[in-house]
Amino acid sequence: MISTLHIKNIGIIEDIIIDFNEGFNVLTGETGAGKSLIINALNIISGGRFSKEMIRNGEKNSFVEASIYCPENPHSVDGNIIVSREIYINGRNSCKINGRLVTVNELKEFMQDLIDIHGQQDNYNLLDETKHISYLDDFAGKELIKLKSEYYSLFERYCNINKELSKNYGDDKEKERRLDLLNYELKEITNAKLKINEDIKLQEEHNIMKNSEKLQENLHIVDDSLSNQAIESISISIRSLEKISNFGNQYEEKLSELKNIYYEVQELARDISIMNDEISFDEEERDVIEKRLDEIYSLKRKYGNTIEEILLYKEKLENEINEIENVDEINNKLKQEKQEIEQKMLKICNNITAIRIEKAKELSNLINKELSDLEMYNAVLRVEVENKNEFDRNGLNKVKFLISTNKGEEEKELTKIASGGEMSRVMLGIKTVLADVDKVYTLIFDEIDTGISGKAAKAVGEKLRKISNNHQVIIVTHLASIAAKGNYNYFISKNIKNDKTYTKVRLLNEEETIKEIARISTGDITKTSLEHAKELRKVS
Repeated sequence: MISTLHIKNIGIIEDIIIDFNEGFNVLTGETGAGKSLIINALNIISGGRFSKEMIRNGEKNSFVEASIYCPENPHSVDGNIIVSREIYINGRNSCKINGRLVTVNELKEFMQDLIDIHGQQDNYNLLDETKHISYLDDFAGKELIKLKSEYYSLFERYCNINKELSKNYGDDKEKERRLDLLNYELKEITNAKLKINEDIKLQEEHNIMKNSEKLQENLHIVDDSLSNQAIESISISIRSLEKISNFGNQYEEKLSELKNIYYEVQELARDISIMNDEISFDEEERDVIEKRLDEIYSLKRKYGNTIEEILLYKEKLENEINEIENVDEINNKLKQEKQEIEQKMLKICNNITAIRIEKAKELSNLINKELSDLEMYNAVLRVEVENKNEFDRNGLNKVKFLISTNKGEEEKELTKIASGGEMSRVMLGIKTVLADVDKVYTLIFDEIDTGISGKAAKAVGEKLRKISNNHQVIIVTHLASIAAKGNYNYFISKNIKNDKTYTKVRLLNEEETIKEIARISTGDITKTSLEHAKELRKVS
């Protein structure tokens, strides 16, 4: 339930906090005091549309925050969920659930399971035909749960088979065209006989060939310097040290070191000489390497950035070719499995349909009894179960709520009821019957009493009170007979200060509630209206 609602800068509301309670919460008060703005704020926090014209004059943003007590919800912290929405005059939105930023659509989707708002112009959930089947199934209860579970596990596999069958590459011409393309690509890669890191080695060889003249020139200089200069100089130095090596250990050690250097330089000179000899200016060999590199780069442009990726793509080609060549066999097996699943689903659907038809009659009778209590004696509502030709997640049925509000009139969809008063009572009749199975706990009504009075108004009040036994109900009303049913009555008023209008909300005690009922009953608080208010309150 909504435990606290905080509203800032919406219309004439500057900053108010309302602590709601379980049961029947009634909002009454002066005309233009901001009652409907409170409902608008609840719509905003539920992800509804918002016009920047609603931002209080002179302010840059509006803010709505609700604390919702819902311990069974996985998002709750200590049983509470904090939802907020801030809207700026430049159109920017900031929506949060327990401090986590979410989109408006995410907020709307989250809140639709917690709050249900109904006003004269709203698309109420009960008027959405796509949800009628879930209402009937919820009403049917345990009888359908097991069957639907069995059906849905089959339906999931059924959908997966259809997806696999849709990948059959179209008709024979399309299949052949695809095979030709795949075989061409496979042949191109196979004929290339690629080897891992081949391109790296070839690139190194190509770089050497491309710079062979410069390499040979410099290696020749190194070779000549080592062979003709360095080795000869070291040799002369060795002979000189040999002449003095017997004069001390230090000279002998240096002689040994110099001889080691001599052998190392000799080895190095031989290596450089060999490297110099290996430098090739063979144009034909360079052309072969360049041609191979071009071939590899061409394959990279088509099939992957590296040789490894190209070879992986080759595996995919082989797998797809195998799949296409065997697609008829694969599809035949899938079609056979699909046919077996369809037979099983059809059997379950027949049982589901039988239960739905039986429960639809029961639900229709209960709703019609409620409509009679709501002074709609001639109204007949029928829950219709239709058969469909294609399986969906709900089976082979479509469910619609149809109604005839007067004798002699044909049945029509709920959305086509013209009278606001009739719409309100039909909705209340359905809500009363479904109250035990309706998963949305908080129900909000904005002036649904429009167009009704007398007995009908009294009946509406009684139904709202009955619904509030299982749900939190918040309603804006102008009728005394409905206000008298409230568990908690709030008075909405306005005052002017410094040429600005401000909304105030006050929870009334019992004496104040009687006075408010008297005021909206006759427009004035008199002894007679007070007595009438007490009688209305007593009956409640």
